[in-house]
Amino acid sequence: MTTLVWFRDDLRTADHPALAAAAEDPEGMVLLFVLDEQTPGARPLGGAARWWLHGSLAALQRELADRGVPLVLRRGAASAVIPDVVAECGITRVVWNRRYGEERHADAELRGSLRRAGIDARSFVGGVLHEPGTILNGEGRPYRVYSAFWRACAAAPEPAAPLDPPARWIPAPRRPRSDALDDWDLRPTDPDWADGLAARWEPGERAAREALDRFLEERAAGYAEGRDFPAKPATSELSPHLRWGEISPRAVWHQAIASGADTGTFLSELGWREFAWHTLFHAGGMHLRGIDARFDAFPWRSSEESADDLVAWQRGRTGFPLVDAGMRELWEAGFMHNRVRMAAASFLTKNLLIDWRAGERWFWDTLVDADAASNPFNWQWVAGCGLDAAPYFRIFNPQTQQRRFDPDGRYVDRWAPDSLLVPELVDLRASRLRALAAFDEISGAPRTRETGAD
Repeated sequence: MTTLVWFRDDLRTADHPALAAAAEDPEGMVLLFVLDEQTPGARPLGGAARWWLHGSLAALQRELADRGVPLVLRRGAASAVIPDVVAECGITRVVWNRRYGEERHADAELRGSLRRAGIDARSFVGGVLHEPGTILNGEGRPYRVYSAFWRACAAAPEPAAPLDPPARWIPAPRRPRSDALDDWDLRPTDPDWADGLAARWEPGERAAREALDRFLEERAAGYAEGRDFPAKPATSELSPHLRWGEISPRAVWHQAIASGADTGTFLSELGWREFAWHTLFHAGGMHLRGIDARFDAFPWRSSEESADDLVAWQRGRTGFPLVDAGMRELWEAGFMHNRVRMAAASFLTKNLLIDWRAGERWFWDTLVDADAASNPFNWQWVAGCGLDAAPYFRIFNPQTQQRRFDPDGRYVDRWAPDSLLVPELVDLRASRLRALAAFDEISGAPRTRETGAD
């Protein structure tokens, strides 16, 4: 049996169930990554994500070449590329790790077509702690509140132990053609705006493991207290590695438990990521519409009216130092501290009254860790139209947030030292009242749309 392993957002060799299954086949394996931006539900990648993907694929290519089984690169709709490679190499089995967004419907269609053609096609759980659809409330429905969801996860069987990389690597006797990674033009060239990303990040599985080791050895003990202060090196910085599957959540979970450190708060953040993926599985389309149906009628300012304010927010020119520092860190480094993300998102949606989807699209394009679940899920949480949302009337005051979490101004001085010289974009008190009045207009409508499980 010759097996094709279809890599997606799981660019690693350890705890890769599909790869582990393929390595058992005596007739070898073909390892394939498909850059698919054509399949329905496959959202085109943002600029920062494309930069990261290039680095992650290059790292995986080096690792697999050392193992003697090259990584094959193809571009196009997976429904066409996979059968082509199957025919080209005499493949008898295709395996992959599951996805839980809209793409899973295309995956199911492909699995069916392969099986009808006599090809064994199988998928595995690889990117979550618990399979979506298995954590349900007493009525058999998805959880709507995070605390209840996380308690249910704690009561469920413990996530399976992570798998080691395969012990043997046998290449298939027939090697398919491969695109050259550089030909995909994933990294910017004219102009090359990614110097700040390269200075901050190293994509790849090895870097992911090192980041986890460093966090558990140096930062975990102070994480619960320090995670809200953006100037402190207190967080794990694992989010882009998890987004690209360079390390699995199961590996993070088990290594954190085994470390003996107090990692309860840290693991609850891993649980929040899990909640986002389970919600996407049940709700779908989260970057397009709010889960709270009342917000379909929310009186956002028109794109024409708010265009200048949106650009000022994107460029970190609002006149509110914490927001400006975060937005400039985002542009320079492809990342923003989570506390500052909340403040910046609240400012856009509630003080500027700009549709949360405009902010979600900007983060999708500029964050190295933006994924299909967490990015829209977190934007909906801040905007008030998602699950487990803070009440809409809870509005982050960027000045108060700065006094509490950057009291000595170290974060602001690093990223936006001139922000106080910029005229304030909006009056905080007046804009807060305007947002509350807007919410009053829709508060009588039914709160949630019926989504159910797919």
